[in-house]
Amino acid sequence: MHRFSARVALLFLCCLGTLTGNAQLANKKSRFNVVAFYTAKNDQAHISFVHEANQWFPKMGAAYGFHYDSTADWSNLNADFLSRYQVVLFLDTRPDDPAQRAAFEAYMKKGGGWMGFHFAAFALTPSTYPQNWDWYHEQFLGSGSYGSNTWRPTSAVLRVETPAHPAVKRLPPLFKAAPNEWYRWSNDLRKNPDISILLAIDSTSFPLGTGPKPHEIWHTGYYPVVWTNKNYRMIYLNMGHNDIDYEHKTNKALSNSFGNPDQDKLIINSLLWLGRGKRQVR
Repeated sequence: MHRFSARVALLFLCCLGTLTGNAQLANKKSRFNVVAFYTAKNDQAHISFVHEANQWFPKMGAAYGFHYDSTADWSNLNADFLSRYQVVLFLDTRPDDPAQRAAFEAYMKKGGGWMGFHFAAFALTPSTYPQNWDWYHEQFLGSGSYGSNTWRPTSAVLRVETPAHPAVKRLPPLFKAAPNEWYRWSNDLRKNPDISILLAIDSTSFPLGTGPKPHEIWHTGYYPVVWTNKNYRMIYLNMGHNDIDYEHKTNKALSNSFGNPDQDKLIINSLLWLGRGKRQVR
């Protein structure tokens, strides 16, 4: 009897070892690599966000099973370098070199994943960042050029527009985002059949912004802030502009983009969806 029990116990331990090994193998296979490109120059609010992101994402990688790298060298935006990564992040700007743009477009058309924040979608002619990349701004993002923004950076109540999408899974229908400078765009994304708007500013946010200029305060309108293009594995989030103490010339960050539980969940949901190669929800 004891001999039989010992055999059963040994068999159980062998099975358990096999299951554990399979789980470890599955976990290893589920890992993916993320690389973030950034510039982090000129605007202290964007610099603050980049530094915060480069501290937060490695911690999330350890918790959720992805590897995070970051680089300010945009010459790395080439086919060989990108082949090592399943997801690319643009933290604050976009590439300007034609070869880098071509490499990124090819990467996305081959099924690569992309997440862009705030200024990564900015384009205004004339400016240092003109709208001279039609595929990116008109087709890929669909937003066109920058239109205007709120000021100062303030929180907004966001409304989930496409509840079935994995990026907004388990988010409340309405939640308060971290303080941000919110953008308006030249194109109406609601009229683009390729775009799924995931989050928009809820009317309870109005008036949004404190000015002092009247046009920096929004009182009405429809403003999408998170969306995806159904033809690509991508997601854009308008978040990424911390409030900064410009008035006293300290350049101290007065707000954070990470640490808001709902907004953090949105970002993690989005990254895991991109990294695991889920198909678009149409």
